[in-house]
Order: sequence, then structure tokens, then C-alpha cells
Amino acid sequence: MGFSVSATRMREKLGFLICFLYLWGSCYGRFVVEKNSLHVASPDSLKAVYECAIGNFGVPQYGGTMLGTVVYPKANQKACKEFSEVDISFKAKPGGIPTFLLADRGDCFFTLKAWNAQKAGAAAILVADDKVEPLITMDTPEEENASAEYLQNISIPSALISKTLGDSIKKALSSGEMVNINLDWRESLPHPDERVEYEFWTNSNDECGPKCESQMEFVHNFKGAAQILERKGYTQFTPHYITWYCPEAFILSKQCKSQCINHGRYCAPDPEQDFSRGYDGKDVVVQNLRQVCLFKVANESGRPWLWWDYVTDFAIRCPMKEKKYTKECADQVIQSLGLDLKKIDKCIGDPDADVENPVLKAEQDAQIGKDSRGDVTILPTLVINNRQYRGKLDKGAVLKAICAGFQETTEPTVCLSEDIETNECLTNHGGCWHDKSSNISACKDTFRGRVCECPVVDGVKFAGDGYTHCEVSGAGRCEINNGGCWKKNKDGKTYSACSDYNNGCKCPEGFKGDGVNSCEDVDECKERVACQCPGCKCKNTWGSYECSCSGDLLYMREHDTCISKKTKTEFSWSFVWVIFFGLAAAGVGGYAVYKYRIRRYMDSEIRAIMAQYMPLDNQGEVPNHIPHGDI
Repeated sequence: MGFSVSATRMREKLGFLICFLYLWGSCYGRFVVEKNSLHVASPDSLKAVYECAIGNFGVPQYGGTMLGTVVYPKANQKACKEFSEVDISFKAKPGGIPTFLLADRGDCFFTLKAWNAQKAGAAAILVADDKVEPLITMDTPEEENASAEYLQNISIPSALISKTLGDSIKKALSSGEMVNINLDWRESLPHPDERVEYEFWTNSNDECGPKCESQMEFVHNFKGAAQILERKGYTQFTPHYITWYCPEAFILSKQCKSQCINHGRYCAPDPEQDFSRGYDGKDVVVQNLRQVCLFKVANESGRPWLWWDYVTDFAIRCPMKEKKYTKECADQVIQSLGLDLKKIDKCIGDPDADVENPVLKAEQDAQIGKDSRGDVTILPTLVINNRQYRGKLDKGAVLKAICAGFQETTEPTVCLSEDIETNECLTNHGGCWHDKSSNISACKDTFRGRVCECPVVDGVKFAGDGYTHCEVSGAGRCEINNGGCWKKNKDGKTYSACSDYNNGCKCPEGFKGDGVNSCEDVDECKERVACQCPGCKCKNTWGSYECSCSGDLLYMREHDTCISKKTKTEFSWSFVWVIFFGLAAAGVGGYAVYKYRIRRYMDSEIRAIMAQYMPLDNQGEVPNHIPHGDI
């Protein structure tokens, strides 16, 4: 009986595996191998740039480079065994170049080779292919082999090189030549602008062993950094979930019924790989759908970062092992975050309906690679700026890769911390221009290295090539180190050769010089440019001069002359009296004229009136005319 049950389970697993492989091969056929550059610096016979495939473990130095000298061991050339410290050590001595271990492919997992190389002190491992073929991605072991404790501790970068290059390096080393290689990851990720777009292809299943555990650990550890980057607009994050469809011939099978929703359109593997117990694949599909819809609703409300809170809280509060992987538990988490549960349920739709679900259909379409990205075939997968991330799923390693996606000089502060990159500006200002007196430097630290760019300080812009010179320009320039011009304080006076309205430096009036290094006082008295009038006495001062006159004379600077103080006073009072009497005379005369003209006018008017009634002295008698009819 036990045998028949085991056989049944075996057939179920085999049926699932055949179905899985069939679907995978028919739907996803374009896996892209992510590469970086390998520069052979010596010997001259190998000097060139080659491609190598980035391993899907360890920590690739995205955005940076690593120089090392290659060592090919005489024994244990496949690196499947530990290297004895007595026999060999790849750890570089102080001041020495790091060591890159060259190992042959075969006999053991890639990860074990890297782990043995790391323990022996190697800074990186190069694995030479054992046959002529296109480069492949070195991945971590699957299923039970993935439980090895060392997998999460691999920190050195790894790369697969072609058999041809591997043979050439071995030949050069056997001839006694030193092979120096520079691994370059600076262009492994596109970095076009000041925002990074990245996707995380994940799964809500927590019963898939070490991979699920490491994935949830990453989400928990990376949540804080992800939310800060998202809140401040540095990144645009989108979560995704892989599903596949069940072939029409198998829709009615037990496997597809337990693993799929919407009549075989969207499927996920059984969490425990056992169809007789625990949760089914369709439970995983629905929870994945719920997480996609939650992100959609949160994004529409302007809070996309709540996805990280939900995923971490759901993993803690609703694990499969405690039989809490349910809608009820999920709804409690959603409500605790203040999201609209009805909108999320509407987005999820009916899992039993014989129709397409638009959300999951979009997820399946997104799995297919476009341009240089390639199909998503590995869970979990991180896609940064449309390139698949390769390396350890670790907070520091992923943050380093995201930082490599920013355009130079636009990286957020977190990308320039000591834990992420080295600041080249700390040593000799990176070889850029700098002003010693004010400690202003043109060196600007970026994730990929320093750039020499004239700075902007307190709103004042410096202009120049950034390497040999930078000069302040425009308004406010004199506030920064006095615009690089001469300035001096003496005898309570301050003079400067800087002007906010003119670029360059010009000595102020009363000084002569280049305006930058020095301005010397002009002796106006000695050079006879002032105070040259008769009786004038000249005394030179710093930046100016003083002129005086002897006796009661007063010096007039604008006319460069001396005048009498007394004369000036008498002249002033006489002038005042003249004006006064002149005005008085004009007033009296005006009044007289006014009276005379009024008088004459009045007299003529009176005489004209009087003449109508009586003869005047100067007129003859006027005859009487008697009207007819009066007598």
C-alpha cells in the first residue's frame, strides 16, 4: 500500500515535471546571458577586450572595475576541493595585486568552485569552459543541493570565460608570463538618466526551501532602502510574478486543476511538490495575483512602497506552515495598511471564471523578453534598467547594482556611502582643480568614479575646465573667496579688486597692479596727479590722498584750487543783500505801476460817465433841443 501511494506521488511529480518542462520550453526560449568586459592588460600577445558571463551568485562589482593577476593552480585545477593553506594561498600580500583564480569547468557546482577560491584568498574566480560554445550563465544549484550553507556567503565576483581564452591564458602562464586582467562592470547596466527603473520577479510561495527563505530575507532587509528610494523619486519599482498556462490536452488533469486558475490559463507549481497535502499551486497563483493588485491599487493612491510592507507582513503573519496562507489573513494585513480592500478584490476577479484575467495576462506578456532583456526564467530575478541582475540577492549587492543605473553625478546620497563605493575625491582631490584657501574643489564623486566639474557654491557658479582652473562668475562672485581677486584691509579701510558686475579682477581707484596677486597704492602726490594748485600741500594716504591749503585758504577738490574762506563769506552775504534789495525794489516798482495804471483807468471811466450829464471844463456848451408838443 505504501508502495502504491509512493508510486502515485512519483507519477504525479513526474507528470508535473513533464508539464512544467513542456510549458517552459514552449513559452520561454530566449534566455539572455548577462556579460561584462574583461580587459587583458598583459602579456601583449593577449592584450585585448573579451566578453565573460557574469555568475548568478557572489557580488559582481556593478559600476566598478577590479584589477588582478591570474593564477592557475598545478593541482585541484577544477577547484572542487578545498585549497590547503600549507600548499597554496591566493591572498594578496600588502601592496600586492589581487589574485584571480583560473579554474576549469566540470565535476562540481560553479558555486563550490567559487567558495573554495574565496576561502583560499582569491579576489575573483574565472571559470574556463571545457568546450567551444556560446557563453552560459553560471547559476546556483537547484532543490536539495541549494541548501548548502556556503551559497549565501559567496562574496567574490565570478565569470565564465570561453575555452579559447582559457587555453590562451594557461599557455601564457606556462611560459612564465604574467597575465594581468581588469574585470570591468561599468557598462554592464545602462545608466541613461537620474532615475532607475527596476523589477523584482518573485513568488508568494514560502515552501520552496532555501531559495524562498533567502528571497524573503532579502525583501525584509531591502525594504527600508527601497521605500526611501521610491518615496524620493529616485527609483520606479514594479513587482512581477511568473505564471504559465496548462496545455489544452491537460486542462482536466489533476495536476492542472490543482495548479491553475481560470481553467488552466494561469498556473504555479505545487508548494510542497505533493498534490495530496498542504496548499496547491492555484492558491499560490491567487496570492500572487492579490499582491500584484495590491501594488496596482497602492500605486494609484500614490503609495507604491506599501507593497514592501504587505509582502513582509504577510510572510510573518500568514505562513504556509501555520496554515494561515489564506484570503482572510491577507485581508487583515491589507486593512492594517489602510488600502481599499474592495478595489483589490475587484482587480483579482473570479479565479473560477473561464475567461482571461487582464492582470495575469499582462504578467505573462511581461515575462517575454524585449530588446536586450531576455525572458525571465529564474526565480527570483531582478531586472534593473531593462537588464537582468546577476549575483547574490543581498541588500548591499543589489543596492550597488541599482546605484550603477544612475547617470553620473545624479546618484542619491545612499549610493556614495562608504559601504557602497570608494570616494576618489578624498585623495589629492582626485587630480581636479581645487582652491587651497577656501577648500573648494572641482572633484565630484560619482558611483563609477570621480569627475572634474567646476562647482556651484552657495548659488555662485564656477566656470572652467575643472582640471586646471575654475573661476567664479556672475552676481555674488565676490562672496566666494573674493572672486579670486586681491583684497586687503588697512587703517580701518578695505579695498577689493573684485566686482560682482564685471568678471576678472581690476585694482580699485587709487591702486595699480594685476588685481589678482597684488594691488599697490598709487602715490598721487609723487606722481603729480592731484593737489597741484599754487599753495596746495599734498599728503599721500593708502588708496587715496589728502590736500590742504596754507593760511586761510580752503581747498576745493573738484576744482583742484584754493579759495579764501573770508572772501567766500563776504561774497556770500553781499550776494544775499543784493538779491534782497533787488526783490524789494522790484516789488515797490510793480506796486507803483499797478497804482498808476488803476488810477488812470478809474479816472477815464468817471469822466466818461460825468460827460453824459454835464459839460466838462474842456468841452463847449451843448444846445438845448426842446421836443415838439411840450408847450
